[in-house]
Amino acid sequence: MANVQYYDVILKPVVTEKSMLAMGERKYTFLVHPDANKTMIKEAVEKMFPGTKVEKVNTLNRGGKKRRMGLTQGYSSKIKKAVVQLTEDSKEIEIFGGL
Repeated sequence: MANVQYYDVILKPVVTEKSMLAMGERKYTFLVHPDANKTMIKEAVEKMFPGTKVEKVNTLNRGGKKRRMGLTQGYSSKIKKAVVQLTEDSKEIEIFGGL
């Protein structure tokens, strides 16, 4: 596995209608590094956003979609999503505050 630091784990937040509705249940969705595991994601969220406590992490791997340009075929890049559930006494994540 690659040497992934905590600041390389979380790539960007996922801002969709479904992820915005889940924020009411204290669930936040992020795109993460494909080599990151659940413990790495938990540590990265707690270090990047002080005052947050992660209860559990669910991950989702999506393989690349098949793409074609003329006779050339290939795949788009694969992604990994993480849905992070915060504890009740945890602080909110500020990047989602103004949305």
